[in-house]
Amino acid sequence: MDTLTLYYDGSCGFCRVEVSRLRGWDRARRLAFVDIAAPDFVPPPGVSMHALETEMHAQSTDGRLLVGIDSLLAAYTLVGRGWMVAPLRVRWLRPLFAALYRGFARNRYRISGWLGRPACADGVCAYKHPLR
Repeated sequence: MDTLTLYYDGSCGFCRVEVSRLRGWDRARRLAFVDIAAPDFVPPPGVSMHALETEMHAQSTDGRLLVGIDSLLAAYTLVGRGWMVAPLRVRWLRPLFAALYRGFARNRYRISGWLGRPACADGVCAYKHPLR
């Protein structure tokens, strides 16, 4: 996998912080970031907006679509931080981590607030997320 495009929710404070961290670690510029909350965003072919809002998605250079923990594992590995998400590789733990991730993704706005991350970059949410 040469590069990876990550589809992230820019209206999520936690997500913005995580994308910023990944950008900082991506010295080889192997990651591209697409904000699904941008007003002009159009989902990639074959992926619904609902799916993108439910779990993080990533698309590899060869067109493979990665969802949830697989997208995180690929992104961290590409920036040389695969060790940080190494437990995601353990086959018998993957179902547990996938379920935990889905629970986090469903509650990311609430969790962002608990962590002191503003829900919106400018304090005004123009984007109405259907999972809120």
